[in-house]
Amino acid sequence: MESKNTETTPKRGKLTKHDVKMLGVRSLFNQSAMNYERMQADGWTLAMMPALKKIYKNDEKGLADSLKANLQFINTNNYTAPLLMGLEASLEENGEKRSTIDGLRIALFGPLAGIGDAITWFTILPIVAGITASFAKQGSVLGPLIFFLVYVAMFFARIPIAQLGYTTGTKAISKIRENSAIVSHAASVLGCTVIGGLIATYVQITVKTKIPVSAGHTIALQTQFFDRIFPNILPLGYTFLLYWLLKKKNVSPVILILATFIFAILFSWLGVL
Repeated sequence: MESKNTETTPKRGKLTKHDVKMLGVRSLFNQSAMNYERMQADGWTLAMMPALKKIYKNDEKGLADSLKANLQFINTNNYTAPLLMGLEASLEENGEKRSTIDGLRIALFGPLAGIGDAITWFTILPIVAGITASFAKQGSVLGPLIFFLVYVAMFFARIPIAQLGYTTGTKAISKIRENSAIVSHAASVLGCTVIGGLIATYVQITVKTKIPVSAGHTIALQTQFFDRIFPNILPLGYTFLLYWLLKKKNVSPVILILATFIFAILFSWLGVL
């Protein structure tokens, strides 16, 4: 029997554990050149470049094709990006077809963005922020310290996440597709529940105005009206107002923050709040 001709496909380099570790660390650059044309593509390619150079070694055409493919539009969560980077590096190393690698990257960056956003921005950070804010309000240094340590832990979590994507290889595809909807929905529900509790706890609007009802008698709007009929209705209403302006009217968050400061100072000066 004739042996297969291996001359047309240059032998590819193998990544070490250190290479995969550095892939996770370099994922920090994912948004280093964010732009509206390709979103994270430039930073993504920068993070992938050392691993791709080692994989393709002297195969300049293969390296050029890979870099060009990675410069295509991509926008995903920064903490789950190492999983996709590790997976892609594994596929590149094992000589998968370019169409397969590119197709999987394009198909998975969206679901991973949903899962990552739900877990990090809507679950972990709001919960930690709520707990640490409570410490900070009491003057404890544990507040900012714990929040900082959680951020450091999330950064170093990129390394095992990249290793998971690399070692799992193509097996991760079916698992992600089977469980992405469940994980994302469950994390979103938990996150929304926590945020709802934070609104009532940390968004405080107290009305100082009193309405005269008869000679010598007044009604305090806050204690005798709002607190009795619908406690925390004002914080809830203001939060939903900001959400409506942000999502439906596309008002800049910076403008909403500045407006909140201005209204708070103005109404406080007038004696309303």
